[in-house]
Amino acid sequence: MSTFLGTKVQIFDVVSAAVTPVGPCLSPSGITRSVAGLKAEAGQVDKIIGMASKPPLPPPTPTRQRPKEDDGGSVVLERLTQKTKPPQMYQVVMLNDDFTPMEFVVVVIQEFFNKDRETATQIMLKIHLDGKGVCGVYSRDVAATKVEQVQAAARQAGHPLQCVSEPVE
Repeated sequence: MSTFLGTKVQIFDVVSAAVTPVGPCLSPSGITRSVAGLKAEAGQVDKIIGMASKPPLPPPTPTRQRPKEDDGGSVVLERLTQKTKPPQMYQVVMLNDDFTPMEFVVVVIQEFFNKDRETATQIMLKIHLDGKGVCGVYSRDVAATKVEQVQAAARQAGHPLQCVSEPVE
């Protein structure tokens, strides 16, 4: 028998159907609990007279709110399907100069624009005769990358070849 907060408390532990006192125990709310009325008959416990706390309450069920009656002043919006525009396309244009060899221009067009030798030669002749020629049409980011690749290759080879991208109209 123990004393806790001025109250005599007897707590038991059931081990192998024997009744053994174990001391006071606190519940989460600070109230002393006790297990009493344990009875051992023929090696079995008949009943445990329970805890001093209340059993847990079931969770509250959410109440459903019914929609209010329509007073005729409601507005219903219709869903509009949105159509996306295709991205703005850019053409990669090479500019003619008097110093870059024609063969280098053909190789660059083949390497960076995936053209065969005949198509690359036709584009190179257009650049040579008209002053500029379209090598390909791409989205903005791809076109910018192609321009950078061509200019880097020209710089590395020591040629003044110029390449620009401009929006397709």
